[in-house]
Amino acid sequence: KVLIPSKKAGCSLASSITAEDVRNLKKQFPGVPVLAYINTYAAVKAEVDICVTSGNAVKIAEQLDSDQIIFVPDEYLARNIAKATGKEIIFPENVLDSTLKGGDGLLQKVFVGWHGKCEVHDLFTVDDIKGVRAQYPDVVVLAHPECPPDVVEASDFSGSTSAMIKYVRDVSASRYLLLTECAMADNIIAEHKTKEVLRLCSHRCPHMAQITLQDTLDSLLYDRYEVTLDEELRLKAKRSIDRMLEMS
Repeated sequence: KVLIPSKKAGCSLASSITAEDVRNLKKQFPGVPVLAYINTYAAVKAEVDICVTSGNAVKIAEQLDSDQIIFVPDEYLARNIAKATGKEIIFPENVLDSTLKGGDGLLQKVFVGWHGKCEVHDLFTVDDIKGVRAQYPDVVVLAHPECPPDVVEASDFSGSTSAMIKYVRDVSASRYLLLTECAMADNIIAEHKTKEVLRLCSHRCPHMAQITLQDTLDSLLYDRYEVTLDEELRLKAKRSIDRMLEMS
């Protein structure tokens, strides 16, 4: 049984793409494997080949025997993973059939991206990093790969929340700056209470903030609000998650 404490909660990134969008992409690029970030709705997961997290996306992309990969919906994550795997990034609206062909007729190594973004990670800028470095020259900057590529490039380390926790645990530094959603950074701080961890708490997710402790208590007390799925849709969505677990 799955309960969601607030009906108002959502996700700007998940809402940036629909199952119909994925079907159209597959028509435009037939036979190209489709990866979807885990922050997507079940209907989208049901249309893709494999789900990925920010922690295993590079590993899974490298396992695919394909010069082309469709990656939805996070544009920045797609750009960062494309760079890590030696592929170019293109977008459906800019693509003609000839675009995917090299001079010798071979398919180019490309990521087909989508213009979805996490509205929180989109707020981080290189100027944020410069400002903190000016105040704390010895700071080590960790950026989530949902951040813009120039922010990731200007950082010392980029990785998922679990990877950030491991980095702060294993790498000694005077202080760390975490460029991720502020409440998510709280999880990292909780793991390392003796270390000085900075974050920009002006960047909070308004959707996550819809769920409070009181909502959570009420959800458990009154058994509300249950999330249910059509069984056929559930099984189709589960396949992409099972494939992810097999490959990671």
